[in-house]
Amino acid sequence: MGIEGLSMDYEALWIVLSDLITDLRKAGEDLPAHIIRDLRSAKTLIEILKVTPSSSELPAKIEECLGSVEAHLIPIAHRRFGSQYADEWTKKLMNVRRGIHKAKVKHTTRFISGLPRDKYWIRIKVSRDLSYERVKALAGNKLHVILQEDGYMLIYGDKDDVKAFIKELAYSLRGND
Repeated sequence: MGIEGLSMDYEALWIVLSDLITDLRKAGEDLPAHIIRDLRSAKTLIEILKVTPSSSELPAKIEECLGSVEAHLIPIAHRRFGSQYADEWTKKLMNVRRGIHKAKVKHTTRFISGLPRDKYWIRIKVSRDLSYERVKALAGNKLHVILQEDGYMLIYGDKDDVKAFIKELAYSLRGND
């Protein structure tokens, strides 16, 4: 299995963990910020792996983030809903790792009106952990940051600058800033 297959497995794991978080939050569970930060870091690293599939250290970092999230969520699920509930989620995660079950990964490409064709871009959702000011500071003078009406930020510029920004953002979200 190549890196592309691995990144899809990571994305599927990410989706299952994200669904578990959603389930726990709906039940009123207040989750520690580091769990959400690790999940977001994993997603960012998965996206970086798609862009730079030859990176040898990214899979280990993704595994570390996803493993940390899982290690914290399963005991919370067990405490909140009991062993059967926690075992069901553990089974889902194991099935994704074994390639038995694939979480539904939705890929969309959007046309951004007014964006120069030769520029690369990403969109990031504004949140408590990721403010417009923080993204603007990380983007520096090389990238353009536009706050959009839907609560997302559009960051665009040259390909290498966008890649460097994503890496710096991932590092920053891991709490190393």
